[in-house]
Amino acid sequence: MKYLLRTYGCQMNEHDSERIAGLLESEGYEATTEVSEADVVMLNTCCIRENADNKLYAALGDLKAEKTKRPDMQIAVGGCLAQKDKDLVGQKAGHVDVVFGTHNVHRAAELLQESREQGQIVEILEAAVDAEHAAFPSALPEKREVDYAAWVTIQIGCDNSCAFCIVPSVRGPEISRPFGDLVREVEHLAKDGVSEITLLGQNVNSYGRDITLKLGGRDADDFDVHEAGELWTSGGRRRGRPLFADLLRATGEVPGIERVRFTSPHPKDLREDTIAAMAEVDTVCNHLHFPLQSGSDEILKRMHRGYTAEKYLDRLHAAYAGIDDLAVSTDIIIGFPGETEEHFVKTLEVAAEAQYDSAYTFVFSPREGTEAAEFTDDFIPKEVTKERMERLRRVIERSAAQKNEARVGRIEEVVVEGPSRKNEGVISGRTRQNKLVHFDGELKAGSLAMVEITQAKSHYLMGELREVVRGPRTRTKIPVIAG
Repeated sequence: MKYLLRTYGCQMNEHDSERIAGLLESEGYEATTEVSEADVVMLNTCCIRENADNKLYAALGDLKAEKTKRPDMQIAVGGCLAQKDKDLVGQKAGHVDVVFGTHNVHRAAELLQESREQGQIVEILEAAVDAEHAAFPSALPEKREVDYAAWVTIQIGCDNSCAFCIVPSVRGPEISRPFGDLVREVEHLAKDGVSEITLLGQNVNSYGRDITLKLGGRDADDFDVHEAGELWTSGGRRRGRPLFADLLRATGEVPGIERVRFTSPHPKDLREDTIAAMAEVDTVCNHLHFPLQSGSDEILKRMHRGYTAEKYLDRLHAAYAGIDDLAVSTDIIIGFPGETEEHFVKTLEVAAEAQYDSAYTFVFSPREGTEAAEFTDDFIPKEVTKERMERLRRVIERSAAQKNEARVGRIEEVVVEGPSRKNEGVISGRTRQNKLVHFDGELKAGSLAMVEITQAKSHYLMGELREVVRGPRTRTKIPVIAG
């Protein structure tokens, strides 16, 4: 039996797909990239933007002909769009065999088997019913895309109410994973040869607040250490507070882990202790993804972001001052309903002051079920958003080029990702600041090299190899056949 798995969306979806692949392979499936070979085609969906729906149904339309030729081939749709649309996927695409949501990833392989016996199955849970498996995909088997790096889910869901975001509806309320489980998972990954981890959450800065609020009113015991970590448990006053800074320190000190990254933080929750942990723990990378969304206080209020432009910049400047050689990326939405020219100019002004290294810029996309989708009278014409996008792009690329130009002549520590997508004779890798570097050489993915930067572009750097620090740390897996 072979499976083909396609992933749409964010890092959380990618991590879910690693677990789905792990579940399928634990049941004896083998991966393939060819639809014609696949016994199962699994689509793990995203619903952040409107065109996610179009991509899914276009893909399902293409698969219908193959399903007609091979009726035994199974098609499954999971993830956020399935969670949002529920029965609609099965109704619009009757040739789909299984539809499941974000809270029952752990049932992917079981649902395929049940569908073979019962026909089409739609199983969408409104909330996680099994915290160990349904809530946290990291508790499931996995098949990582790369051997040297791994995602680690530290929380699911979100307690914020951003007017444009569908995540709380499809991922549920915020639930933090026990501190001890996370440290143990990172230790296991390090022993397996992983040298770089990325801590994942919808708002990593608030990780652990729900745990400490629950434990704060009771006497300390060993259970508390497992749930909230040693620093909080033994720290005197047992007040409710996030544990993210503690987690950065604990995971960053695991032997074998060389780089710790995280995404995504919320600006309103960035605390001094997180900045201190980033500055003091050598393994925590010098990169902060810090979503702005808008530079207008009026639009930020309408978005329910919980901060003003001034507070955002205050926290950003504190990070710049506290963390040496920090690179900063951001998210910005263009054309949020009601955005005037004056509002947009304020976004340009904040972006210019912030001096971003890179930015993910999006034209507002209304998502059914969100508050902003109801602001139809205030939608911005496409020709206006297109012009604003171009103006914002110029501001972002100017600061990005300046930041990259300042790195020319420096020797950078680069983790090799593999051959460049555009030129297989060139190696690509990333610095601690998450900057993409291209250089000549023959090194395997996961190798650590010192590269002198020779040329700078807005989106990448060019360099020359100066030293190979080490090869990949990952273990070589040798299949064993019992006689």
